[in-house]
Amino acid sequence: MNGLLDAVRSHAGFVLVCLVTVAATIALAWGFEKAAARKRIAAGEKIERILSTRKIVMIGMFSAISGILYCLDFSIPIAPAFYKLDFSELPALIAGFSLGPAAGVLVEFIKVLIKLLLKSTSTAFVGDLANYLIGCMLVLPAGIIYSFRKTRQRAIMGCAAGTICMTVFGTTFNALYLLPAFASLYGMPLEIIIEMGTKINPSVSGVWSFVLLMVAPLNLIKGTAVSVITMLVYKKLSPIIKNGFSQ
Repeated sequence: MNGLLDAVRSHAGFVLVCLVTVAATIALAWGFEKAAARKRIAAGEKIERILSTRKIVMIGMFSAISGILYCLDFSIPIAPAFYKLDFSELPALIAGFSLGPAAGVLVEFIKVLIKLLLKSTSTAFVGDLANYLIGCMLVLPAGIIYSFRKTRQRAIMGCAAGTICMTVFGTTFNALYLLPAFASLYGMPLEIIIEMGTKINPSVSGVWSFVLLMVAPLNLIKGTAVSVITMLVYKKLSPIIKNGFSQ
């Protein structure tokens, strides 16, 4: 806990940028969910409040699971060891489908807070902001698309769109911001990071080949795996999520 407070004090400016970014994504999700609710109300559907008591309880449960999964990250051999794979987007995506896109984004945010409390930060919050934003690029588009019409076809469309957004954004974000930020944070030339990628894949020769051959496949694997698992379990979990606290 003391380590986390020291990190916050040392990087107060960046923490403020993170909080503004979080507020913006939550506001975006909230706005789209409101628009979807108005459309469905006009069609005669009964809509639950965006943050009803039931939803708040479920968001807390999903966040706890997501936070634990975030802590259980692991490296894979297609990318340097500082790139980690985790499945913390799985509870967030299920929450985005069942409770709305705003809930999905809130789960993404709270899971980062849980991880910071449990493990602090080893990247001056850079990696944590990246995980949040890249996770939102999967959960937010999927939740928005599904919220306007809750059918299996729309769920598949949402997962596909989210995986594409996650991959494109994650790849570009790494090239333009994350890799230079990590190089600056650890006081090493960017060329050394590129060289780490070249040792794994000789085709890596620069920043863009690095992200295209290392980061893009990582995000595709994560987005596809989370989407497939969600599609397999969501139908069985949906009645429990909707009615579990009313029985």
